[in-house]
Parts: sequence; C-alpha cells; structure tokens
Amino acid sequence: MANYSAEVDGVFVALADPTRRAVVRHLGHGPTTVGDLAREFPMTLPSFLKHVRTLEETGLIHTVKTGRVRTCVLNRERLTLVDDWLAQQRRIWEQRTDRLEQFV
Repeated sequence: MANYSAEVDGVFVALADPTRRAVVRHLGHGPTTVGDLAREFPMTLPSFLKHVRTLEETGLIHTVKTGRVRTCVLNRERLTLVDDWLAQQRRIWEQRTDRLEQFV
C-alpha cells in the first residue's frame, strides 16, 4: 500500500502543474511531437523538456524517438491510478455520510 501511495503521490505532483496538465490534455487527442507540444507554451525548449521528463518519470507519458523527432504518447492506464484513488475516497465519504444519515 505504501508503494501504491507513492505512485499516486507522484502522479498528483505531476498533474499539479498547469503546463503538465495541458500536455496530458493535448495528448488525450493522440500522440504529438515534443516540438509541436512545446510551441504551445511560452517557454524555452529545455524548460519544456523538464515537464516532459516529469510526466515520463511518473509514467503518465512515454516518448518514442524516430531519427531526430521525439513523439509523446499518453499512457491512459496510468490515469487509472487517479481514478481508483478518487473512487476509493468517494466510497469512504459516502459511507460516512450514510452513517451520519442513520445517526440523524
């Protein structure tokens, strides 16, 4: 459970940044090159690559290099960590409100 918690924490940390959330949102439409992604953000390419690395380290995306072009692909399965965590929290709070309802 501790390892699972660390994984969820890493994903939430990665998604806490608006630039990285925008990248994930964009990649939801399909794979895109780093260059095309970077053009959308007002920062230097090395700064943007730090965001790509963070997303890659948490497993939210992976990159494939073909020649000089690096393409980013969203790992949709990794987002299930967030979905599972939220579902678990929702169940906990629903149980609490059910008990409160019974008490009242």
